[in-house]
Amino acid sequence: MDLLLGGIKSPKDLHQLSEEQLKQLAQEMRDELVRILRVRPAHFASNLGVVELCLALHLSFDFTQDRLIWDTGHQIYPHKLITGRYESFGSIRTKGGIMGYPNPAESEYDLFMTGHAGSSVSTALGLKMGDVVNGHHDRHSVAVIGDGALPSGIVFEALNNAGALNKNFLVILNDNAMSICPRVGSLAKCLDQARMSDLYLGSKRHIRDLLQKVPLVGGMATHFLEQAKEAVKAFFHGGVLFEELGFRYFGPIDGHNLPELRRWINDVKQLKGPVLLHVLTNKGEGVAQASADPVTYHTPPVFEEVGPERTILSLKKGGSKAYTDAFSAAIHEKMGADNKVSIITAAMCQGNKLEKIRMDYSDRFFDVGICESHGVAFAAGMAKVGAKPIVAIYSTFLQRSFDQIFQEVCLQNLPVVFCMDRAGFTGPDGPTHHGVYDIPYMRMFPNMVVMAPGDEADVKPMLDFSLGNNSPVGIRYPKAPLENHERNVAPVELGTAEVFEWGDDAIFLAFGTLLGNAVKAAQILRNEGYSVGVVNARFAKPLDETITLKAISQAAVVATIEEGSLEGGYGSAVLEACNRAGVDSRNVVRLGHPDRFILHAERTEQLHEIGLDPDGMASTVRKQLQLRAPQPGVRRVRKSGASQSA
Repeated sequence: MDLLLGGIKSPKDLHQLSEEQLKQLAQEMRDELVRILRVRPAHFASNLGVVELCLALHLSFDFTQDRLIWDTGHQIYPHKLITGRYESFGSIRTKGGIMGYPNPAESEYDLFMTGHAGSSVSTALGLKMGDVVNGHHDRHSVAVIGDGALPSGIVFEALNNAGALNKNFLVILNDNAMSICPRVGSLAKCLDQARMSDLYLGSKRHIRDLLQKVPLVGGMATHFLEQAKEAVKAFFHGGVLFEELGFRYFGPIDGHNLPELRRWINDVKQLKGPVLLHVLTNKGEGVAQASADPVTYHTPPVFEEVGPERTILSLKKGGSKAYTDAFSAAIHEKMGADNKVSIITAAMCQGNKLEKIRMDYSDRFFDVGICESHGVAFAAGMAKVGAKPIVAIYSTFLQRSFDQIFQEVCLQNLPVVFCMDRAGFTGPDGPTHHGVYDIPYMRMFPNMVVMAPGDEADVKPMLDFSLGNNSPVGIRYPKAPLENHERNVAPVELGTAEVFEWGDDAIFLAFGTLLGNAVKAAQILRNEGYSVGVVNARFAKPLDETITLKAISQAAVVATIEEGSLEGGYGSAVLEACNRAGVDSRNVVRLGHPDRFILHAERTEQLHEIGLDPDGMASTVRKQLQLRAPQPGVRRVRKSGASQSA
């Protein structure tokens, strides 16, 4: 057990430590982060970077009364270590263990379950005004937001509102020169000036020392110095932007100097009105390789060895290729063949495996930062003038651009291709990141086509089809290893499913890459003597109604399979088709994400939990077949291709 960390049961215990002990505690916290990464993948570089900031905040505020929101939640690990969760920290990101994001169910110190960037200023301001309404005017509210999330539109909406409300409110800009990937845009350049400047070193005292060398005296000198101070501040780091929004701006300051951090936070908490404190930190601080390569070490694979002075020697090699790899390769090929094809991502170049595209086709690669709404509207503009934009954004993050999908893309019927990565369960990232709602929110819009590959063989043909389509297309695929199923692959045609095998007793209608589990489930049932078929649905919209209604009319049981929400999803589309056609659908059973949030675990565990593994699928269909089994003396015969009682 760590000498100091094991004794921290709550932030109150921090006040018993000397400055030297706090420094030791910070190192023990980093050691614990390294220890976890020897066991399982977890967010790493971002957490190493906020250790001192976390300690300074908890030493300066009482967050049993005051309010704290971390944006985004993946930098929550140090906070968890000192808020009573050290003993359970080894369970992080495992089924039944603590979450890798804030979770109010775990601790009173976590106020929101947050996993999307940009909302902290809004929610922290809401907490502040809620306390004011309830008469708790003296409670502090703090939002910690990263420079990568800063350009998000909602952040400026909140800053604008906070400036107008003019209540005591603290925003800490955790500036580490990174999002998950390197930050982009004009604001990034503005913040870079603060990092690179040798003249402005982080406090108004340094500005004063510099400007006192100006050879003027008397009132004119004082007036000049005040004007010059503001000019230097604006020139070197853009603090004027925040001050124009109504915030008092301080910084930038060293985010790894704990005594300095504490002094600044204790000073600014005494001020009236909204304050922004600009803190410079380094992702991966304390671990040389993580600091040098924070992109790789954002959520790295587990460590094989840890050498002297806490230097990581090696990472375990990755496993088999995933659907992300297949789509990035297909996109790269299309961009080489057609100079109208462009790619747009939202701060997830590495996550979407687009590095090679960025390198080879930089003039058609656009990283818009954590600004998904802008990215989709931007794509609509490109499509309007004849370009062929592909929007590559995780399913869970694409939700943030719902209105632009509607207004700017579907309403205009523009041929934008949406490649929705991480569609389905995302394993240890949990409910903030599961991409299980895109089928309902995409298929509700007129003009939108919604499709999903059944396996790797569908990937390239689906991308080819999408880029040749004259209306919007959404392609969804999970964070899962690639699979291939032996067959003569049918061409991808609008609204047409692919029949693997037909069956009299049961048919699986599988939408997406759970096709492989459906194939295995069908084999389990065939081994028990049932006649079972499998259909690769390919399209949720437009649905292949011919194949779908034929299956429901002929098979005793039809199971729809999807790695997405049952509410409004593919199975719902099947039932809607039955309703339109007047077909009895009581033999249809839907398998998918239920109407509740599925917590963090391995993806295989999550699929098992809701019966989407092969055994679970087979069990569900078996029970339905047994319920529908003919009574003694009644046998099922096949007539005109259909199964019926005789």
